[in-house]
Amino acid sequence: MGVTKEQVEATLKSKLNPSHLEVIDTSGGCGASFLIEIVSEQFEGKRLLERHRMVNAALEEEMKQIHALSIKKAVTPEQWKLQQESERPTAAA
Repeated sequence: MGVTKEQVEATLKSKLNPSHLEVIDTSGGCGASFLIEIVSEQFEGKRLLERHRMVNAALEEEMKQIHALSIKKAVTPEQWKLQQESERPTAAA
């Protein structure tokens, strides 16, 4: 058996202290492929590539068994707030 969704979540929570985290097992349950959406203050001042490297570094042990990791979003809390506001439907006047 590969890595579980819960293992990925626990590792990211302990190392990056996210205010929002969504981990989706896209492998059909074998733990070889995950999609991640993460919001962390630790991303402040970092470029996207650096943020992805931080996620990969946090999951160093898990990555030995994961074949595909897709980071859908790696944003700061402020960026997350702005994205949520822009995605909200506006009321018609």
